[in-house]
Amino acid sequence: MNNLVRIATYNLRYANNKDIGNLWVDRSPVVINLIRFHEFDILATQEGLRSPLEEINSSLPYYDRFGIGRDDGKEAGEHCAIFYHKEKFKLLEGGNFWLSQTPEKPGFGWDARHNRICTWIKLQSLLQPLDKTMPFFVFNAHFDHYGEGARNAGSELLLRKLGELAAGAPCIVLGDFNSDPHTQAYKTLAGSQILTDACKLADHPYVNNPSFNSWGKDSPENRMIDHIFLTKEFKVKKFGILTDTYFSKTPSDHFPVMAEVGLNYEL
Repeated sequence: MNNLVRIATYNLRYANNKDIGNLWVDRSPVVINLIRFHEFDILATQEGLRSPLEEINSSLPYYDRFGIGRDDGKEAGEHCAIFYHKEKFKLLEGGNFWLSQTPEKPGFGWDARHNRICTWIKLQSLLQPLDKTMPFFVFNAHFDHYGEGARNAGSELLLRKLGELAAGAPCIVLGDFNSDPHTQAYKTLAGSQILTDACKLADHPYVNNPSFNSWGKDSPENRMIDHIFLTKEFKVKKFGILTDTYFSKTPSDHFPVMAEVGLNYEL
């Protein structure tokens, strides 16, 4: 499988001053080193605030970043920022929509408790001559943690937006869906005949833990809620949950979920 691309989704846990023992100032060097070591080509993040995202960019300048704050459509609030290796990909387009009945403006819908956003970009691979590949899309979503109705409706909205924006082009859809494989929101995406869970496409997925870890605690809330979905043009070589720790602590309350995929859609 040629031209492998390493993609990942990572809920960074927002910089919360109440997270005693897990403050961002202590975690940030570990998060940055984790990203550097695993050499992600495309990294979809959730919960990053402007300052921590800028810190990551400053430390890892070979990435460009796309995304806005969910609270005002500018810088306020959590972002679903997408980092991409600027020597490997060219940004062609990008945008955002909110997971609500009014996706064109900041807000939340149905039974959600917070503004929820999906950020998307259209990339051209620079790993091959431009006349040998076609562009692909990356969608990064963060579903509501509280509202089941909002998660279910968010899945339906996300599929509609794939049709409107990508119009049949290859797509990577990833993020924190706050939905495990037993939920309707997950089943809507994984059973859509458009997307397949990358975990199901890997011969030997490395999944020894759930993606949500409650800061390393053994909790009934620990579930596989972070996912990577792919359209049929992609093949998966590796898939895994990266359980990196430091001094027996986790860098976030989620583990990164990673896949190595082949861009098998040459023209």
